[in-house]
Amino acid sequence: MYIKEIIVVEGKDDTAKIKQALKADTVETNGSAINHSILEQIKHAKEKRGVIVFTDPDYPGQRIREIINEHVPGCKHAFLTKQEAKGKAKGSLGIEHASNEAIRKALSSVYELRDQQDEIKITRQDLMHYKLIGDKDAKKRREYLGKSLRIGSMNGKQLLKRLQMFQIDKETFIKVMEEMKQEDEV
Repeated sequence: MYIKEIIVVEGKDDTAKIKQALKADTVETNGSAINHSILEQIKHAKEKRGVIVFTDPDYPGQRIREIINEHVPGCKHAFLTKQEAKGKAKGSLGIEHASNEAIRKALSSVYELRDQQDEIKITRQDLMHYKLIGDKDAKKRREYLGKSLRIGSMNGKQLLKRLQMFQIDKETFIKVMEEMKQEDEV
C-alpha cells in the first residue's frame, strides 16, 4: 500500500512503524513540542502532496491535531482506537504499538476537516435521541460510534464538535446508530 500524502506523526518510533506497515513519507512533530519550523514543513507538504495527521489516541495527540488544524487548516486525519494503539507494557499507548493491519485500516479511512463555517445537520437533539449524551450507557455508545466512524473516542461535550469537524453527515450517523441498535437487540 502506498500513501501519496505525507503523514504527520509524533516521533521516530511512529515513522518506523508506518514504514513497516506501508510505503509513505512522514514528518515528525517531536511530540507536543511542535514548533513553527515543523508547522511550516507541514504547510509546505500540504501544498505539494497533501497531509494526513496521524497522532496517538490520547490528549497530547489531540492537542497536536488542534495545533496543526489551527495553523494548517484542511489537513486529512486518521485515527487509531485506544485498543488498537495499546502496547504490552502497562500504560503504553501509541501508533508504534499498533498492528500493521490497524495502521493500514486507519489510513484507508481518512477524513478531511471541514470549514467551521459550514452547517452541520446533526443536532444535540439527535445525540440525546440516540442516548449518546445524558444516559448511563452514553459512553459505551460514543465509543461504538467513534470506532465505527474512525473519529476517535470523545466525551459528550466533544461529540458534536468531532462529528462536525469530520463532516459526518446525518445519513451516515443514523446508519451507524441503527446498526448499533440492531446489535444490541441480538
